[in-house]
Amino acid sequence: MAQEPINLFEYEEIAKSRLEQGQYDFIAGGATDEITIRRTRAVFDSIMMRPRMMVDISKRDVSTTVLGQKIDLPVMIDPAGNHGVAHEDAELATARAAGAAGTLMVVSSHAARTMEDVAGAATGPLWFQQYLFRDRGLTLEMAARAEEAGYTALCLTLDAKVSPKRERNIRNNYVGPASPNYAQLDMGTHSWQFAADMPAGPNDIRDPASTWEDLDWLAANIRLPVVVKGIMTGEDGKYSADHGAKGVIVSNHGGRYLDTTLATIEVLPEVVKAVDGNAEVYMDGGIRRGTDIFKALALGARSVLIGRPLFWGLAVDGEAGVVSMLEILKSELDATMGMCGRTTIDSIDMDCLATVSPLLALFPTAPDFR
Repeated sequence: MAQEPINLFEYEEIAKSRLEQGQYDFIAGGATDEITIRRTRAVFDSIMMRPRMMVDISKRDVSTTVLGQKIDLPVMIDPAGNHGVAHEDAELATARAAGAAGTLMVVSSHAARTMEDVAGAATGPLWFQQYLFRDRGLTLEMAARAEEAGYTALCLTLDAKVSPKRERNIRNNYVGPASPNYAQLDMGTHSWQFAADMPAGPNDIRDPASTWEDLDWLAANIRLPVVVKGIMTGEDGKYSADHGAKGVIVSNHGGRYLDTTLATIEVLPEVVKAVDGNAEVYMDGGIRRGTDIFKALALGARSVLIGRPLFWGLAVDGEAGVVSMLEILKSELDATMGMCGRTTIDSIDMDCLATVSPLLALFPTAPDFR
């Protein structure tokens, strides 16, 4: 029997061997040259840890809360679409896994199963992700369906108003299926095609004209709290909180829409400072290790979210694979906290991080041999 994967990178390698090329590239790929994806790992690796000794770490607690909901670890499931590409049970397996791990799943409106079916399978809390649509009635209808199904927040994606260029998908001629969440749409009116990288035409149902005033309108017209996703600047973080968002996800959509952006971990402190406690701040993008989670928490995130790794867990072992992957992250985070003398999530701070080598202070200048 093959050895079980012991980290997320091994999960990816096994998943890559099991998925068709087009499926793997759909999951792994990003916009154009994928510079942002490569940069993200390099930035995480450039942040160093400052361990602390002789602290009572005999009792450590990795739980936290998001919008008042307790979760057993500060890692949530990102709203990535079509889990069916990795496992036949799709989002049903992911929802069960999230519940088993004691965390929260954000369900994509592009899920391979309906939001109602996912809610029926879930044993933990759920948020629902959607967009501001041209048809404001549809916008409210989707939110009402989510509330009726038991979702506790609405996650509004802001950074998908322009169709991306994902060259892996173009080369593979990859086309994903339409989500059953949109099965009731009058396609003669809306005519939204779900082919990967389809140019956004005049009938694209997402609203490219939406502004911050539309966020005000949505927050005022639904009962669920609104969390916005896709924030990459302090200005937009502040606007989000000012216009009704209760949570802000610092995200560049996994580098899948615009290439050559900063890594999310780089802009996280700027957003946290600008939001100034008026909304909770979360972050996704490149989380692969417990140390990555720790670094994001130290820089101000209340929790992180993971996207691509959940597909790897599903491809390797379905629900059990996602549970195992989350347990690996939880164990690594717990060990990191212990080595840094931190026993609760709230106690994690920037004192445990460094980005500039102290040796530079000893060698402020270097000889010029030109």
